[in-house]
Amino acid sequence: MASFLRHIASDRVRQWLPLATLILLIVIVGTLEPVFLQPATLLDLAGDTAVLFILASGVTFVIMLGGIDLSLQSMASLSSVIVALTLPRLGYAAFPAAIAAGALAGLLAGLAHTRLRIPSFIATLAMGGVLASTALVSSGERSITLGADDRGYLGWITGTLAGIPNVVIIGLVVLVVAHILQAHTRFGRYSAAIGAGEPATYASGVKVNRQKVIAFVLSGGFAALAGIILTGRLASGSPTLAAEMLLPAIAAVVVGGTAITGGVGSIWRTLVGALIISVVRIGMTFLGVNIFAQNIVFGAVLVLAVAITIDRSKIPIVK
Repeated sequence: MASFLRHIASDRVRQWLPLATLILLIVIVGTLEPVFLQPATLLDLAGDTAVLFILASGVTFVIMLGGIDLSLQSMASLSSVIVALTLPRLGYAAFPAAIAAGALAGLLAGLAHTRLRIPSFIATLAMGGVLASTALVSSGERSITLGADDRGYLGWITGTLAGIPNVVIIGLVVLVVAHILQAHTRFGRYSAAIGAGEPATYASGVKVNRQKVIAFVLSGGFAALAGIILTGRLASGSPTLAAEMLLPAIAAVVVGGTAITGGVGSIWRTLVGALIISVVRIGMTFLGVNIFAQNIVFGAVLVLAVAITIDRSKIPIVK
């Protein structure tokens, strides 16, 4: 009984630790730099978090299965290039075209993982290389700045509604959609079951490979959407636009409390994790930490978060 109570207490601590960490970080940064708590700064923080959250939301579906998607940043960058190249000719149709490309990349990675039985990190690492090279070749290895006429199509990204940046509203829409997919559909329930115990889920008649492919398609589509929003905010596309976002995105998922081994987690936890990463980033900026050194912190945070959330019963031998 005592062991059981300790287990329950430990689970509750893990569940609320990310939120407590977020509140503590806000208090610390706000105390050191009162300007952080000003409405304008918080809105900027929300806008930056929205892009990271959208990118992290997609990979949450894959991690819930016990897999990983390492092609996120390459897909987001390629999406920005697709938009920048096609917007003058296709207009608003360039945006769904970019998302379709992301979904296709996710489909191919998912099929490579399930049909060829390649580990997800290898399948998506290879896909990331293909996407990065495609972005470099198609863009001529340069950034593509959108013309004044083309920027008129970006109002749904760059505008505001009742003083709230549209990018924040887009992030909230993604939150609602992703939550419904994960918490109120068979796909979401099957994903949690597969992450908790794939052999048992397969034995119960669930089409496991189908669920995995759907997760990779969603991950690719969400990564493409994040790339579109980055394009709108910067008014340009680049083959390296999201090159530094892979580590923060995965860290956001795991720091939020989603277990890297799958089966435990939620989109809401990813939101908390994304906010933690954004607050840490802006806090380091206020403190004058070099932007290129920030990944050192994110890497350390990721290792610590994995150590706390990982289910070691699923990996008795660590390789």
